[in-house]
Amino acid sequence: MKLIIQIPCFNEEATLPVTLRGLPRQIPGVDQIEVLVVNDGSTDRTVQRAREIGVDHIVEFGRNQGLGTAFKTGLEACLKRGADLIVNTDADNQYFGEDIAALVEPILRGEADLVVGTRDIDSIAHFSAAKKRLQKFGSWIVRKASGCAIQDTTSGFRAFNREAALRTIVYSRFSYTLETLIHAGSGPLTITHVPVRVNDKLRESRLAGSTWQYLKQSLVTLLRVYSMHNPLKVFLFLGGLAFLAGVALGARYLYFYFSAGASGHLQSLILAAILAIVGFQIMVIGLVADLIAANRRLNEEMLYRLRKIELRNAPAAGDSLLEAARSGRARR
Repeated sequence: MKLIIQIPCFNEEATLPVTLRGLPRQIPGVDQIEVLVVNDGSTDRTVQRAREIGVDHIVEFGRNQGLGTAFKTGLEACLKRGADLIVNTDADNQYFGEDIAALVEPILRGEADLVVGTRDIDSIAHFSAAKKRLQKFGSWIVRKASGCAIQDTTSGFRAFNREAALRTIVYSRFSYTLETLIHAGSGPLTITHVPVRVNDKLRESRLAGSTWQYLKQSLVTLLRVYSMHNPLKVFLFLGGLAFLAGVALGARYLYFYFSAGASGHLQSLILAAILAIVGFQIMVIGLVADLIAANRRLNEEMLYRLRKIELRNAPAAGDSLLEAARSGRARR
């Protein structure tokens, strides 16, 4: 059983060594533990520090691609290197590394495909009261959208078995936490969570410039991903609202026409007709989008099967040569 711990990094020269020192060297039920660093276009000495410490694998981007892209690339790199288990953690040492053993335990017991490390949000001292409330409210929304019972949906401390990693698809460059849960909740994967500890804060979050910006990005991601997986519900809801508004305005016009004998209120009649037509069109678009979603699910299933065939027949020799070439360029 091979475990690879992947760490997406962007300018983590100061915090990466602390994170690496906290990672476990042995875990019961795991024969081999390796570490893979995804360098997301760092401009400091992140890569040099990783090599000095002796990280097993380094994947490099020429420029910053975003956390979502770094996470997705890390999963693919781990799979190519023969990982049976993959743990994703942050490079800022936010999560307690020794809890990786607890994180992978449900997978080793065959009880889950994806495990999320749940933080005790109320006990995190460096979270403001407003951020704690937003975290809880956001997690509640994602639980409703994904159909899973994860308490801390924004936690990036996660463990995947090979099946879950093969089925994970990330479209967003901003982040992966919300998207992967909604995607996993709509598929055949079994998801669970375990409590994990957090360390003292070493630096401010770089994912977004402010809480408002993070909230805006997260809402956009949530709406887009939920619409991709449940387009009929979304478009029927929106179209139904417009159609019912049109019906209500039409009823108001008829009330004034028959009860008061008034010949006015033509604006209400015109608006009612427009809303009813637009609402009906939105619902029809929902039916078309649902057919497209069915085709997307077929494409994802084919991609999953193609990945399995590719990884079964293609060893990681090409990746090793790529790493050697990069090391040679660094020495020159």
